[in-house]
Amino acid sequence: MADPQSYRPNSIPTDPGVYRFFDKNDVIIYVGKAKNLKNRLNSYFQKNLQEKTYRMVNTAVRVDWTIVNTELEALQLEFTWIKSENPKYNIQFKDDKSYPYLAISMQDEYPRLFISRAKKRPGVKYFGPYAHAWALRSTFDVIQKLYPVRSCTDSNFARAKRSKRQCLLGDIGKCAAPCVSWVSKEEHLDIAKNLVKFVGSNPGEITKTLASEMAHASEQEDFEKAAKIRDQISSINRSAETSATFLDENFSADLIACYEETTHVGATLFNVKFGRVIGSRSWIMDRADVLEGDSVIDAIISKIYSQVEPPSEILVDSEPAEIDSLSLWLSELAGRSVKISVPQRGEKAEMIATVKRNAHQALIQYLSKRSNDSAVSGRALEELYVALDLPELPLRIECFDISNTQGTNMVASMVVFEDGQVKKSDYRRFAISDAEGFDDTRAMHHVLTRRLKRYLAEREIDSEELALAGGARSKFAYPPQLIVVDGGAPQVAAAARALAELGISDIALCGLAKRLEEVWLPDSNEPVILPRHSEGLYMLQRIRDEAHRFAITYHRSKRSKMMLESLLDEISQLGEVRRKALLDHFGSVTALRKATTQELATVPGIGERSATLIYEQLQAINNTEPVINMETGEISN
Repeated sequence: MADPQSYRPNSIPTDPGVYRFFDKNDVIIYVGKAKNLKNRLNSYFQKNLQEKTYRMVNTAVRVDWTIVNTELEALQLEFTWIKSENPKYNIQFKDDKSYPYLAISMQDEYPRLFISRAKKRPGVKYFGPYAHAWALRSTFDVIQKLYPVRSCTDSNFARAKRSKRQCLLGDIGKCAAPCVSWVSKEEHLDIAKNLVKFVGSNPGEITKTLASEMAHASEQEDFEKAAKIRDQISSINRSAETSATFLDENFSADLIACYEETTHVGATLFNVKFGRVIGSRSWIMDRADVLEGDSVIDAIISKIYSQVEPPSEILVDSEPAEIDSLSLWLSELAGRSVKISVPQRGEKAEMIATVKRNAHQALIQYLSKRSNDSAVSGRALEELYVALDLPELPLRIECFDISNTQGTNMVASMVVFEDGQVKKSDYRRFAISDAEGFDDTRAMHHVLTRRLKRYLAEREIDSEELALAGGARSKFAYPPQLIVVDGGAPQVAAAARALAELGISDIALCGLAKRLEEVWLPDSNEPVILPRHSEGLYMLQRIRDEAHRFAITYHRSKRSKMMLESLLDEISQLGEVRRKALLDHFGSVTALRKATTQELATVPGIGERSATLIYEQLQAINNTEPVINMETGEISN
């Protein structure tokens, strides 16, 4: 890494401008803008830089800048360079999928209608994106019948002109066949212009027009034509299918929202036209290389509208840092006023909340796929190997968590990750006695001792004895390279004591504390602080969260069973056998309380008479329990 002081510039102007950092290969790694270049650039060469900014400045070997007249010009130039150079330390986007567009090449001598997923080209008019490819294909078919613009390739069009023979689409009325002069070039262009006007209009107005044509055809008893128009209306409605139909039909805007996690950010765009969501798209951003202070919402707006024409209104879930400059820039691009705003209430705010939920789902799907990526898992394991100074790669990691309710119903969970992936077949649950009272560290020591005793016992069984027994080695016989406990220094100390008492010194140990996500090691007074967006920390968090989920699930099950047993004890005329039958059949207090007499009578050993008595006693118990008013908090009997 270069020393930033070795290339720190002097005599930096105070004008607005755009600056670029270059690495040793003369590749641009970061582009930024500033109202005052001197103040902004000097900030990169101070002490105590935040982590990612420090990494970028130390990777760079030089910086240059370009002066412009206004902040708006700086914004425009910054977006242009980011788009062309794709610098490493500027916010990067990963598309979750590509969506189809309806496209018409208006720059051609004979405009062509087609469906495209490719990068947009100048001179081509695009409509969409469409959420459903099948709906777009149906719409494509309808449009070809209404406005028979050519849809063949240039080579097929040229061949038809030479042979003076139209293709099948011309024969069936889906092309005006300008190739054989059925229409003139000017007439074909008019058809294309009318098509563009049709697609860009309110679907409600189009369907009203078609509905009147359908009614007229029915009056003329031209039922075949009426049926075709009916199918056209159905196709148009499906092509403009929406997830939210409560918006005013005159409302058209783009809605953008972001959902942020520790390592990544999900962003989703909804295109709304005439009150209908006609398309959506999502992007994922890796926060590992995002410099502190960079605005995600600013970057996503520049990403989208550097490629497509902005609408008159853009709704976002959080206000961009450069909202005034962005509005001016977008207005210049569109040739009209463009407004960016954050809705606070009403239908628009509800719609933005829906967009944010979609961003969250896109992020969940991406992280789910990514967690199964062996390359990502391998990188995470290497980071843990280096950061925790482990003797070997932690190919098998076991994590332990304790769950309880005010010191009762204590349980523990053990989850296993092998090669960075979950191995649910090796998960284990432990019930812990409450007799000695609640002590989280005692419980952790107890669980680790039980697990490791099993490991030592299984390890002593030699292969010959195992073969004679005809069984496979127990899953407890495989030792982890790393044990993770949910907690800080006290929990790690308890786990280390269990290892020491059993004479085990070849298994590494650490704890992950929730509050600051600190990693604690045995006999260490200071925690290890992993980078906030590192793959290693993300893997530890996944393992810890999975152990917590598994423990909570077992704890709830045990608590529910205990409450049911307590309730059954209050019902007279129930022996051990009948209590067990009811326990097995209903499984929870809620299910038992909701049971009818008939449902109770279906339980083995419970007749109609007993079912009636049980039902009456349950109702009496329910009526004597306190009732809580959830609005006022008042408790009444």
